[in-house]
Amino acid sequence: MASNWSKCGVCDDRQVTTPSVVWCSECDKGLCVDCNEHHSVSKASGNHETVYIADNQKLPTEILQIAQFCKIHNEKYELFCRKHDCPCCKKCVKTHNDCKDLTDIKEIISNVKASSAFYDIEQTILELAENVRRIRSNREDNLKSLKMERGQIEAEIEQTRIKLNNDLDILKDEVIKELMTAEQTESKKIHKLLNTLKAKETQITKYQSNMCDIKQHASELQTFLTIKHIEKDLKVEEKFIRSITESSTTNQVNIISQINKNFQKFAKIDVWYRPRNFTIQTRKDRQAQIMVALPARNIDNLTLRLQKRINIKLSDVSGCSKLLDGRMIFSCYDQNKISIFKPDGSKDFDIISICYTFDVVFIGDDSIAVTCGDSKKINVIDLKKKKLKKSIKINSHNRGVVYRDGHLIYCASDKGLQMINLRDESITNVTNNKVSGISYVTTFGDKLFYTNYKNDSVTCCDYHGNILWTFCDTRVLSCPLGITVDNGGNVFVVGHISNNVVIISSDGLRHRQLLSREDGLKGPQVLHYGTSTNTLLVANECNDAFLYEVKL
Repeated sequence: MASNWSKCGVCDDRQVTTPSVVWCSECDKGLCVDCNEHHSVSKASGNHETVYIADNQKLPTEILQIAQFCKIHNEKYELFCRKHDCPCCKKCVKTHNDCKDLTDIKEIISNVKASSAFYDIEQTILELAENVRRIRSNREDNLKSLKMERGQIEAEIEQTRIKLNNDLDILKDEVIKELMTAEQTESKKIHKLLNTLKAKETQITKYQSNMCDIKQHASELQTFLTIKHIEKDLKVEEKFIRSITESSTTNQVNIISQINKNFQKFAKIDVWYRPRNFTIQTRKDRQAQIMVALPARNIDNLTLRLQKRINIKLSDVSGCSKLLDGRMIFSCYDQNKISIFKPDGSKDFDIISICYTFDVVFIGDDSIAVTCGDSKKINVIDLKKKKLKKSIKINSHNRGVVYRDGHLIYCASDKGLQMINLRDESITNVTNNKVSGISYVTTFGDKLFYTNYKNDSVTCCDYHGNILWTFCDTRVLSCPLGITVDNGGNVFVVGHISNNVVIISSDGLRHRQLLSREDGLKGPQVLHYGTSTNTLLVANECNDAFLYEVKL
């Protein structure tokens, strides 16, 4: 704090000493009961946020020491620069002449405790604590199993020794010594890691305590500035967790023996390493930096410019996607065909006779994944070889699909949304809420968006299945099918019956029609947003597709 918080700053200016009861971060002064009453009704200060002195004293010292004034100009922060991710005073503006995204800091800190950034910080701390606990628990269990295995081997060695004569006692002692050395060597490694984890656990506990104090007692500005400090520290802790799990230090260590019933060496001790048997929690697709939720860009400013209209000459188009080289992919359910078109709109080639083909998504390595509708499998196709690469069996019907970090998330009808790991083909239920027979799904950050044509709705949920918002307005959108998102999390949906494309803001509160029947839409079925090119590909159920340039 810049002033003495224990006495009223206003009275002190009048050479009167009066104890303060509240602190105003805007005025940087303590206020007594009388001055606080005038302060709260004054037009100049009526909207200032005050904190009881008793509550302010409960905040940790490191939070109170975070400067709320510019260290260079000694003036209060009034702006926030998106480009440099830093607060600014009015004099700082001179050094930010080229920055177009200067925002009033009052807009940013408003309701910051309820923001997704604050929630992400809390969840990340919980996640780090849980990951450290899991690793520690796993290592402690490994210590116990090492002792148990050592005891079992000792018993086996002892039983073998009894069957031999007393001359083998010397050999037995040598083997036991080798066994003890092996256990001690590996135990030292685990103890070293456990000591490191204990220190990390203490630090994370401190983060948790600080966040609780901030949530209860800090001002909005203090909260905002503090989480900007904490997020940098959390990146270091997350990198540490990843380095541990990706190294050999968490491999399961076991001691094994080979019993040889001869008079030279009747047991051989080996240490066996195998991959860890536990997983850690990670926030899905967390961005490299946790940003405080800045005001959402206005979707009213978004414009579409038609680049080309493509006569694809296909029927029952049920999926579309774009490759990195600009080629376009379309899947046809009733023809069981995948068609690839060049960037100029001309046909490249077809892939046929690969069972049912519903939705299609590019998964990297010149490969695409194709859902099969009612057939309980997902096919992976090699585009270079133009043939089936592998077929993955699953336990449900599958329709709309999206690819994310080595996983496919697909609409599984009565089983809701499911996610399959392409590496080990393990399946996880994301949500048990039933989706309609023809539904599509997409993802952005830690959110999922899916359509339900039966009740004309678009739903946003998290990866735990918790519903965040639902959009339903048949006057605007009827029979929603294909769905995609842009780089800002805005949602694009086709209305199959309403013959349009509607954009919904990332918070689900605003919407706008972008395309209609007048733009050539006739029973539109699917669409795809190219995040690297800012293009929108829209396909009718039959014959025509459209490629637009998107500007915001």
